[in-house]
Amino acid sequence: MATASKQTGELTKNAMTNDTAAKDVPAINSVNGSVRVEIFDQVYNLRGSDADYILKLAEYVDGKMRAVSQQTATVDSVRLAVLAALNIADEYHLLKRRLETPSPETRQRASKLASALDEVLEDTRRTG
Repeated sequence: MATASKQTGELTKNAMTNDTAAKDVPAINSVNGSVRVEIFDQVYNLRGSDADYILKLAEYVDGKMRAVSQQTATVDSVRLAVLAALNIADEYHLLKRRLETPSPETRQRASKLASALDEVLEDTRRTG
């Protein structure tokens, strides 16, 4: 079972190989809420609350797998999927670290704003 962020809810996977419907990828089935996507030449029916978001995720994963396949000699799709997942996890953690660690400019601005706020509060205490 494939999973994604809370925005998509739970995604379920049904692989369809050598299906003529694969030529119509992507397709959205409004009856059951599934989206047919193709990732590295495999067709999957995925379900979630936001079909457009699912399509973007599938396109991103497909791109990562294709990039990995061009850089390595392996043809094993499971290995490619693991390497692509590691690349995506690396991107995620680098971005997370960047968001968690404020830049020097942000720290300096926060310090100035805190000092200005302290001055205003001190003036208010004196006058009021």
